[in-house]
Amino acid sequence: MTVHADADALPPTTETFRSVFRHHAAGVAVVTAQGGRPAGFTATSLSSVAVAPPTVSFAMSTSSSSWPVFRDASHVGVHILAADQRDLASRFATAAGPDRFAAPTRWRRGPYAVPVLDGVLAWLVCRVEVTVPAGDHRLIVARAVAAESRSGGRPLLYHDRAYVRLCDG
Repeated sequence: MTVHADADALPPTTETFRSVFRHHAAGVAVVTAQGGRPAGFTATSLSSVAVAPPTVSFAMSTSSSSWPVFRDASHVGVHILAADQRDLASRFATAAGPDRFAAPTRWRRGPYAVPVLDGVLAWLVCRVEVTVPAGDHRLIVARAVAAESRSGGRPLLYHDRAYVRLCDG
């Protein structure tokens, strides 16, 4: 099927675009990297790209205070948050403020010195393969080189500007 663009159609405004994605529920992850300091941010753009080789992608704003660390990082940590980790998601989502890695955040140095958060449902340490410009963001594609997953537990989701829990209906 071929779809032709309507010459009279206008691209959505920023607010309309955001309102469309408020209907899209997404899993919540925290992505970390180590530079001169540990850095991290909350991401809902995480995607599994391929199983062989195990590859993920996520998007990051170039205006983020963490961007300089990620721009230069060869490895990153990807952490899938549990339903009871709203505070951790909020801490890493803040634009500025307290050290995200200070208490009460529990973490350790993992493979390739990547900060690995304790108590998450699962984590990956990934080697950055490519960074692609995408508007005011960069799409980072990375290959998993280490992983840990615990059994059980429910994921934290983000929907309509709020963290929510997955419920059976």
